Amino acid sequence: MQIQTHPLISPALGTERQLQSFHYGPAGAQKIYIQSSLHADELPGMLVSWALRRKLAALEAAGKLRGEIVVVPVPNPIGLNQHLLGQHIGRFETYSASNFNRGFHDLAALVTPRIEGRLSGDIGANLTTIRGAMRDALAEQVPHTELESQRLALQRLSYDADIVLDLHCDFEGAMHLYTNPDLWPDVEPLARYLDAKASLLALNSIGNPFDEIHSFCWSELRTRYGDRYPIPNGSISVTVELRGQADVSYSHAEHDSQAILEYLTHRGVIDGTPAHLPPLAHPATPLAGSEPLVAPMSGVLVFRVPVGSWVEPHQEIADIVDPLGDRVTTIRNTMAGVMYARHKTRFATAGMEIARIAGATPFRTGSLLSA
Repeated sequence: MQIQTHPLISPALGTERQLQSFHYGPAGAQKIYIQSSLHADELPGMLVSWALRRKLAALEAAGKLRGEIVVVPVPNPIGLNQHLLGQHIGRFETYSASNFNRGFHDLAALVTPRIEGRLSGDIGANLTTIRGAMRDALAEQVPHTELESQRLALQRLSYDADIVLDLHCDFEGAMHLYTNPDLWPDVEPLARYLDAKASLLALNSIGNPFDEIHSFCWSELRTRYGDRYPIPNGSISVTVELRGQADVSYSHAEHDSQAILEYLTHRGVIDGTPAHLPPLAHPATPLAGSEPLVAPMSGVLVFRVPVGSWVEPHQEIADIVDPLGDRVTTIRNTMAGVMYARHKTRFATAGMEIARIAGATPFRTGSLLSA
């Protein structure tokens, strides 16, 4: 195992932060990149990374790693240090109000001018050419802020990975994941091993989140050049939502880390026989079919169904109780699906999104992710 250190731009005199990446197995074959808690207040993934590192060290010592596996347990030291009156604020940078999981470099835009005239009928050569263009383009980027340097460091570590796993969690949620529809056949085994209750597919949800900037690039290049040159899926990238923020436990970390290793064994990155594939809990659905439920008024929020439940259309999902006006408003969904995520606060403000249902019929356009 090798440890690499990646300094960030110092935001003020006397301060400096850095990233650490842990590299297991031989380079030059498949490359796997795994990071956790990019939203720094989403801590289940950090514990999963810790469990993964222990398992990977043992596998490396036993000579069972067939490729390089890079783990970045703390990809957001900026967000880890943001606290206000005892509350951790890890989703947005307090200086700029930027979401830590948005605004990464659009790789397709960076590489397109560099690969014009260099592609051929050899899909392997095209993979090498495109990744080389990514490397060169990212090497030329000059960050100006600490956050920009953090984003760029993560992209330089991950741009050439065959598999990218970005470990997150929701406020309160069932196990679920997000990925590119082009990749679903490759990702479905991971959903099965993790026992994902919802698998949400989107080509481009807008905003350049970390997992999408890896997969969307290859889909975009296939749209542009695919009728002339073969373009592979150069990166199987997935956002894995490890339940909710409070779901930090050794038992969850053991299950989730082992599920990831079974998937990597299934992919041939780890030498061995993978566990039998369990059934898929529910079919994948389009992210554009995910129904946000919004509070129409302010009051105490009382959920009627647990997270992870399958709900039928027009089911009673939650009540908003106004203790001043003695009103109770019941919120219902319009479509069948899994309630895969809900808000952790129990006081709703008017217009607040309180939950999401994974529906099968797409109906939304534009930005598909929450803020």
